[in-house]
Amino acid sequence: QVQLEESGGGSVQPGDSLKLSCAASERTHTYSSMAWFRQAPGKEREFLAAINYRETSTDYADSVKGRFTISRDGAENTVYLQMINLKPEDTAIYFCAACTTRYCNAPKYVRDWGQGAQVTVSS
Repeated sequence: QVQLEESGGGSVQPGDSLKLSCAASERTHTYSSMAWFRQAPGKEREFLAAINYRETSTDYADSVKGRFTISRDGAENTVYLQMINLKPEDTAIYFCAACTTRYCNAPKYVRDWGQGAQVTVSS
């Protein structure tokens, strides 16, 4: 029922930073957690980061720990992904996701997906 829409993607050079946003309706309070995934051509959709709305805890994939930060606003209608020190291997379509389960670290748990935002890192 809730529509998720990503924004903030684009083309950058290695070492640059980007901040992605995911806008949702006020019904986000019905979700248990939200997350970010990405998918590169020829690869499976990859978990990046998740935030639990009740416990306010976060979870990160080992590949992005220390570089990516997930956060949300006070109204819980927008979730963000701050990315720093971007590398060419970060090039992918980035998806916002929402789960009704306690965990949201795999596609099988996702209830709703955004349409995706392209991030391209090249020199």
